[in-house]
Amino acid sequence: MRYISTNKAPQAIGPYSQAIGFENLIFTSGSIALRADGSLNDGDVQTQATQVLTNLNEVLVAAGSSLQQVLKTTIFLADMDDFKSVNEVYASFFGSHKPARSTVAVKSLPMGVKLEIEAIAYKG
Repeated sequence: MRYISTNKAPQAIGPYSQAIGFENLIFTSGSIALRADGSLNDGDVQTQATQVLTNLNEVLVAAGSSLQQVLKTTIFLADMDDFKSVNEVYASFFGSHKPARSTVAVKSLPMGVKLEIEAIAYKG
């Protein structure tokens, strides 16, 4: 097991790692719309989704992986009415790659953000 960290994505805001690698798998923690310097990107849901997926990509690159090697994502939405808008941004990052995915509505998220995304990827 190895801890994965990069200064190109926000540092963990609690007692956890940006990601953990185990053999050829990468397990990311949930990413919210924080910039690498830790400031909140509190724009609309598409702006936040762009920030989240940028962060996720940076963590995966630091692990030796990429968005194109993601096996599964989980998206947590504060408002399910944002589903379509998040899908548009999500598709722009993943292109023709379509990992397995779950999307769930939650009552609230850290720092009042609109979404959080976690992923499982492989390093190949």
